[in-house]
Amino acid sequence: MESTAEAKYAAFEEKVKRTIFLYNLSPQVTKAVLRKALDQFGTVVSVSFIPNYLESRNFTCALVEMEDSVKANKVISSISQCPFMVAGMPRPVRARQAEVEMFDDRPVKPGRRVSCNWLNPRDPDFEVAKKLKRLTRKHAAEASFLLKHQVGREEKLHKQQAETLRANFKKYETIAGVLSDRTAQKLAGHYGMRVSDDS
Repeated sequence: MESTAEAKYAAFEEKVKRTIFLYNLSPQVTKAVLRKALDQFGTVVSVSFIPNYLESRNFTCALVEMEDSVKANKVISSISQCPFMVAGMPRPVRARQAEVEMFDDRPVKPGRRVSCNWLNPRDPDFEVAKKLKRLTRKHAAEASFLLKHQVGREEKLHKQQAETLRANFKKYETIAGVLSDRTAQKLAGHYGMRVSDDS
C-alpha cells in the first residue's frame, strides 16, 4: 500500500517537472488558444487554468503540461528571453517552472499528515485571523478593480490595433489596385511623366 502511494507521488513529481506555470494571461485567452501558441515548442499534453477564488470568471494563470521536461524548459527559456504575446493581447505572458503546491489534484505525500481545527474565539490568534480575513477581502476588491481596468485598456488597445491593421490593408489593397489596372500609367501620361511597364 505504501509503495503504491510512493509510486503515485513519484509519477506526480515527474508531471510537475514537465509542467509550466503561465501567468499574466488575458482573461480572454482559452485552452485552445494556449495549445496553439505553445505547440510550436512541442506537444502540449494538457492545459488547466488555475481558478482565481477571489473572482468568479477570470483566469489569468494556467498550468501547461508538455510532453517532457526538456520541452517545458525550452518554453520557459524562450518566453523569458523575449516578449511572448498570446492571441494578440497586448500583455506579455510570463512563464516559470510549476510547483507542487499549484496542483489542486496533487496526491498526499507519503508520510505526511494534515489536520484542521476550529479556532476558539478566546484564542489570541482569533483576532489575527479576523484581521487577515478583512485584509483578504480588501485585497480581493482591489485586485478586481485593477483587473477590470486592465482588461478595459487591453480591449481599447486591441481595437486600435485592429483598426490600424484594417486601414493599412485597405491602403495596400488600393495601391495594388492602382498598379494592376494601369491607372498609374494613365496618371503619368496626364502629367507628362514616364513610368516603366514593369514598375
